[in-house]
Amino acid sequence: MIKNPIQEKLESGEVVVNAWLWFGDSFAAEIMAAQGFDSVTLDLQHGLIGLHEAVTMLQAISSQPVVPLVRVQSNDSGWIMKMLDAGALGIICPMISTREECERFVAACRYPPVGIRSFGPSRCNARYGADYADFANDSILTFAMIETRQALENLEDILSVPGLDAVYVGPNDLALALGYPPSQDSIEPEVIEAIDRIVTTAIRYKISPGIACPSGEVARRRIKEGYRFVTPGNQAGMMAAAARTAIECVRG
Repeated sequence: MIKNPIQEKLESGEVVVNAWLWFGDSFAAEIMAAQGFDSVTLDLQHGLIGLHEAVTMLQAISSQPVVPLVRVQSNDSGWIMKMLDAGALGIICPMISTREECERFVAACRYPPVGIRSFGPSRCNARYGADYADFANDSILTFAMIETRQALENLEDILSVPGLDAVYVGPNDLALALGYPPSQDSIEPEVIEAIDRIVTTAIRYKISPGIACPSGEVARRRIKEGYRFVTPGNQAGMMAAAARTAIECVRG
């Protein structure tokens, strides 16, 4: 039977702290998974991760009690199904801008009769048990990324799609879409208003709100604003920050 601890946390309104991996390396994935995060996301959209690396990273993550998630490259049902078959317990799908796009995304994550997911449990049966298909529809989390002007216009239609569990705000693309420089902590009033509207509307529709953050400090602020799934920086930024801190310490 599949166990998805962050699903229980999100449904009860608890906070989930998520790691974000950009590099296709299983040892790095294993290290990040051991640091106390609730979930670890492999970024196949902007990260340097291919199919083979993604599978080995999912295997490495399995050594720790964290939930493996994947951000796919696009709303491509083939890749969504492949990552679920490889063992991901949730999919973050970028650039969801309409109800129809969201319906197509959610359907790819669910077996019939509620969805269109094809049956081919290449790794997930070995990882979660022979009864995987009996519980998959209720255990796989679906995150629609809200990061375009069109998505804001269609926000309530997107949030009302049956089977959608969460939204995930991409602040950089959202700022760009609204005509401002990319930033995960924009000071532009229009961007701030949009981020506030997403979280309040998601809560009203009983959809878990998530967001990417540039740091732990910003993530703590987002939690106070109502976000329940936060990513406090990505792998590359954390490595660079740790290196700078060490160098500054040595050089005084």
